[in-house]
Amino acid sequence: MKTTAEITKEYIDTHPSIKDCISNNLINYSKLAEKIAREKDIQKKTSKDAIIVASRRYFEQLRPKRSHEDVIMDILSKSELEIKNKIVVFIVKKTVHPRTLISLEDKIKKEQDIYYSIEGSTAITLITTEKHRQLLRDALGDDVFKSSEDLAMITIKSPPELETTPGVIAHLYSLFGEHGINICETMSCWTNTIFIINEADIARAMQFLNF
Repeated sequence: MKTTAEITKEYIDTHPSIKDCISNNLINYSKLAEKIAREKDIQKKTSKDAIIVASRRYFEQLRPKRSHEDVIMDILSKSELEIKNKIVVFIVKKTVHPRTLISLEDKIKKEQDIYYSIEGSTAITLITTEKHRQLLRDALGDDVFKSSEDLAMITIKSPPELETTPGVIAHLYSLFGEHGINICETMSCWTNTIFIINEADIARAMQFLNF
């Protein structure tokens, strides 16, 4: 039979949000004990005080460790930010001839300019700068579903730890959402995370991306 300490530790370990609150000393131990006793159905097997003691002892073990939020913020503080305006996005049919896309990529990259192609299940997204807008329109014609202008590209270049740290990208998405900024397109390449937003939102985005 498991001890009160083992049950308490197991419960906390399987609830990351509670674990983070304990690590940051933001927990009501009395309420936590009641919750553990109720959900683990151990009200008759142990006392509330015993669970509180077990929780506090586990807190002492967790205290030297950094919270997961600290790990995320550390990665972002080491990241570099790059912003480019005058971006356009074209959504095109998947039936467009591959040679057309290859030709566009060759022409744009010969000028050492931005060109990204993202293939989805029903369409292909092309991202480049406004100077190539007419080139894409002429080459793609009726294969264009829609196009968007007056956009900006934010590239966050993070250290390699990004690859093995869960929650970093989710944290970034939440920041845009909390500040009412729509992400028009997003993609990633290893440790680079790219967001396409409206140019008008750049100033607001810079306020919360200043890690």
